[in-house]
Amino acid sequence: MALGVQFIISVVLYIIILAIFLGLLILIFRCLLKYLKSTDVRHEKAIIRKSLGEVLKENRIRCKMTQEFVSESIGVSRQAVSKWENGASDPSTSNLLALAKLYGISAEDLLKEVE
Repeated sequence: MALGVQFIISVVLYIIILAIFLGLLILIFRCLLKYLKSTDVRHEKAIIRKSLGEVLKENRIRCKMTQEFVSESIGVSRQAVSKWENGASDPSTSNLLALAKLYGISAEDLLKEVE
């Protein structure tokens, strides 16, 4: 009789484990479907999203300044400004503040444009 009870307990445990496993598979499947259906939204966000470099370049062009003028104004090389705009590196905090002042906007507004 004890052997029969152990067998029943084992079967019940296997059924519970199987049910949990199937539940997890269903959740994963639903998540994948939702992700696949959101392709358009993800693509749109990628287009809208701007990098810091793009924002810096847009503001420089808006102010009708060259990379050379910007670099001389804040005391860095023209190559540094180019790297910032291309996304190869980011300006230091002090340089970011100097750029914002040069472009006539606050550093906060400059960074708000970056997604």
